[in-house]
Order: sequence, then C-alpha cells, then structure tokens
Amino acid sequence: MHSTASDGSITPEGVVRRARAAGLHGIALTDHDTLAGVPEAVAAGERYEIRVVAGCEFSVAAPWGEMHVLGYFLPLESAELDSFLERCRADRLRRAREMVQRLHTLGIDVPFETVLEQSAGGAVGRPHVARAIVRHGGARDTSDAFDRFIGRDRPAFVEKALPSFRAVVDVVHAAGGVVSVAHLKERGTRAVIEGLKDEGLDAVETRHPSHDPDLRARLTDIALELGLLRTGGSDWHGDPEPGSSHGTIGSQQVPREWLDRLDAFRTGSLNTAAS
Repeated sequence: MHSTASDGSITPEGVVRRARAAGLHGIALTDHDTLAGVPEAVAAGERYEIRVVAGCEFSVAAPWGEMHVLGYFLPLESAELDSFLERCRADRLRRAREMVQRLHTLGIDVPFETVLEQSAGGAVGRPHVARAIVRHGGARDTSDAFDRFIGRDRPAFVEKALPSFRAVVDVVHAAGGVVSVAHLKERGTRAVIEGLKDEGLDAVETRHPSHDPDLRARLTDIALELGLLRTGGSDWHGDPEPGSSHGTIGSQQVPREWLDRLDAFRTGSLNTAAS
C-alpha cells in the first residue's frame, strides 16, 4: 500500500481505514523511499485491529533500467537505513527539479513550489509533477501528463540515480528486514530471479495487478523451485486516477499464511524459505 507519505492519495490512517472496510486482516505500508507514514498507520492499525507491517519500496538499477524492491519489517530507528533513504529522497528532489526545468523549456510554466505542494511533505515522485502540470493547465489529467511529458522517453523525463540491488539488500538485511522483488512482469525469468537470490533475495512478489494467471503460475513455480518465499499485494495508491495500473484495495487475495511464513523466516524459526 502507498499513502500520502509518498505518491498515494490517502493518508496513512485513511489507508488503514479503507483496509478495514475491505475486510483485510493485515497490510504493508510500502511508500517510496520513506517510512514516515508508518507510525500513523501502525497506530491506526491498533485501533482498527489490522496488522500493519512497516515496509518501503526501493528503486534499484537493473539490466533493463529500473527495478522495484520491497523491504518488509523495517525498524523506525536505524541510522544506516535512515541515511540511505535520505539520500534517495534527495535524489527525488533533484529529479523533480530537473523535470520542471525541462517543462519550462517546453513552454509548460509549472513552478517547482507547486510540485512540493502536491507532495505535501511526502517523498516526491512523478505523480506529484503530473498533478502540478494538470493544475497549471498543461495536461488534461495525470495520464495525459505522463504520456506527453514525463513518461519514459518523453521530453521532460529524467532518470533516477539508482542504487544497486545488492546495496538495498545489505541495508534491509542489516536492519533486520526481508527483501522481496516487486512486480517483475515478463522479466521474471528463472535466470533473473536466481541471480537475485545469489545477491540475497528472500521472496518474490507473485501476485500483483500486472501479473496475469499464467505469469503468476510461472513466478510461483520459480519461487518454489528456488526456495524463495512469496509475497503479493494490490500496490494500491488510493482511488485510481485515469489510466492507473495499480489494483483496487484487497484485489489480490494474499493468503495470511504468506505473512506467517515471512514472520517465521525473519525471526529464524523457519528452517527453510521454501513456501
């Protein structure tokens, strides 16, 4: 799940309320490059009797460009992790500034201050830039903003400075967390996943809105063969905007047993990661 702590549209407490309304028993709040929303979500989880796992979604370098990685069970007080995430958020600001500068050369007069207003103190991402473009009349909606200006290979697109997968694995493991690779889609081959396991991967996100039944089955077979755990989720960012590829809340039906196995694995009470 994502909240206003990054590029979601609902507050951390609101995310938990919606999770309860959807009949969920547990969620992971995995905002991009920040844990800022976790305390509010955990407190709401205690009120609504929903378990909230402290997580984060990282972006890392991959042979095809960019790959997303999920860290679960992260502590709120880890100097190494905090420092790492601060550097990631600083690069997000750098990237957003450069996108705004490119928009200006295209005749789209979007003040950087509007991007910051859209992020409301959260980790800045392209959705905030897109909303700023819409607000200043440069696009019909956020999908139009991505399609014309800030999507990959569009004129105002700017690359992130991406850490290596191993760097994220090391910082998450040092903090006592578990690492899952997120929504690999068609890139989730056995060779790719086996290579990631060699670098410390613990789990594979098999259930995601972008994974059709055949892909789910293939990723499941690979995870089981390699002795990796499974994760899944809707990647919910709030009520979808036009063109959103994220799922609706509760759409992925992730078994509670998967969370139990992740718990046992991180505490060392699971003898093998096979699931």
